[in-house]
Amino acid sequence: MIAVKLDDLLHERRLTLTELAERIGITLANLSILKTGKARAIRFSTLEAICDALGCQPGDLLKFEPDSDAKETPEAMRATF
Repeated sequence: MIAVKLDDLLHERRLTLTELAERIGITLANLSILKTGKARAIRFSTLEAICDALGCQPGDLLKFEPDSDAKETPEAMRATF
């Protein structure tokens, strides 16, 4: 699972979600979906705008968290392709 750490970055930079939305030209609703982890995808242009506005790297915003329920290991998944 990919976790979005937008809330942490906003807190560190003392910005609100509304301020970020205004800076990057994205609706507050769409940014909120990203912040809560409900987004299924993110455009590179959106990621770039967020990173530019917050002065961060994509890895500061996104974090991979292995699914504890995953039954297949990466090695097993590779073998099926």
